[in-house]
Amino acid sequence: MNEKVLIVGAGTGLSASIAQLCSSEGMEVALAARNIDKLVSLKKEINAKTFKCDASDINEVSSLFRELDQSFGIPNLVIYNPSSRIRGAIGDLDPKETQEAINITCFGGFLVAQEASKRMLKNKKGSIFFTGASASIKGFANSSVFAMGKFGLRGLAQSLARELHPQNIHIGHFIIDGGIGKSSTGYKLINPDSIANTYLEVHKQDSSAWTWEVELRTNEETF
Repeated sequence: MNEKVLIVGAGTGLSASIAQLCSSEGMEVALAARNIDKLVSLKKEINAKTFKCDASDINEVSSLFRELDQSFGIPNLVIYNPSSRIRGAIGDLDPKETQEAINITCFGGFLVAQEASKRMLKNKKGSIFFTGASASIKGFANSSVFAMGKFGLRGLAQSLARELHPQNIHIGHFIIDGGIGKSSTGYKLINPDSIANTYLEVHKQDSSAWTWEVELRTNEETF
């Protein structure tokens, strides 16, 4: 039976590369996003299923997984990609917008992991991966909101790895330390296809040697 992958926060960048690679490996692909209109081309290309979902909303995430139960099945791999970036000096930030951004970047990861893990534990196997960023490990001036969300997501992943690895649920956190793209002018970008390869390699790891965190950066990055 083919494996199944759910990508939450799907779009045209990294998540598209992951979806295309998984499809080429024979996996069935489900894509979830707030705006599924942008996924029409990708859906057709890889014969994916699409689901409309705001990952920061408790009821919508619960509904997403109920829909998956009925029309897709339990994913072997779940990837959480959403994030919200708000820049500004601490005194200028809007508290409500800040809360919404953290909900997207971090709390949504909790909601998705909770629903996914309930199902994977019944199957006694599965992988749940989270997409991090430079802000997962480095706080930058005027970027406190993004750092709060990404630091929180990393903490969630580390805690879940210690909780769920003994139960055969593989948790992965991927720090993308640099810009993502297939072309650049003056600044080397991380190729999304190469990042996708790493995600799938980690998913395929033998349980005797699991990785919970990977840092990815170009050879030109100065750390």
